[in-house]
Amino acid sequence: MSRAAPGRAELLDHLVRRRLAGPNIPTSRQKNLRSYRLFGQGDPEALMGLDPEGRWGPGAVLDLMAERCGVRPEFGYGQGPDRIDPERTVDALDRLAALLRRTAERRGSVLAGTGHPTQLAGFHGALVAALAAAGCAVRTPARGARLRTPTPVGDRLCAVDYLGPVAVLRTLDGPARTGRLGSGSDLLHTHSAQPVRMVLAALAEAGHPPPDLVLGDHGWLCGAGWLGIAAGGPADSNDPAPFVGEAERTVAVVVPVDDGAQAACYRPLTDYVLQQADL
Repeated sequence: MSRAAPGRAELLDHLVRRRLAGPNIPTSRQKNLRSYRLFGQGDPEALMGLDPEGRWGPGAVLDLMAERCGVRPEFGYGQGPDRIDPERTVDALDRLAALLRRTAERRGSVLAGTGHPTQLAGFHGALVAALAAAGCAVRTPARGARLRTPTPVGDRLCAVDYLGPVAVLRTLDGPARTGRLGSGSDLLHTHSAQPVRMVLAALAEAGHPPPDLVLGDHGWLCGAGWLGIAAGGPADSNDPAPFVGEAERTVAVVVPVDDGAQAACYRPLTDYVLQQADL
């Protein structure tokens, strides 16, 4: 028996109770402001593959994040909890649903990938499965392809893998490489756009056109959007790059939501999107 999708009021309550949005999200104000500063300085980790058209100093980033995400707008507020407006979250989920519906109506192709494999692979995977059931082609190229990607502890050797239809990176070396391959302990959290570039290049080499839609987060959103592909998915309050991409019309849809919760917390969001998309 399928789960009943929540209505808007029920979803708003869920977002606040689980601290996915609301007045006291897990990401601190200090962490948010640091990310905005790094983005303004052009830090590659903060840019996530985006090459902004405009000039984005910390004040401009804060203004945008207050508008798009609902963080506190006062520049002088430097410490303590921050917030995500749950109404903005649900509004963005509605836009994501419309993007999925348009893709399904034309039976477009879809590619999905995540930099948050233990949290968001299920969210993306359920959306891809619904699109596949509607007749969309699902792309899963470059499985096993290797690359070196930057992490907070230095460059790591990784391989592209898939959790269902969702691309992830698995580490092949370094201190986090514990347990057997595929156990979950080797899944890499990453902001990099390298994986989506590699996967799209593999598609092209195989003679396939770019996908009509990329579902993802972090570098998957920004990297695909920067290459002119419609991209949609979630982003946290300390990840300004996707929101800048959306403001500059590089990224199609960004959903403001905490991205570090347990995977089960995102199931009501998935159910809501699929209901709104009529999938």
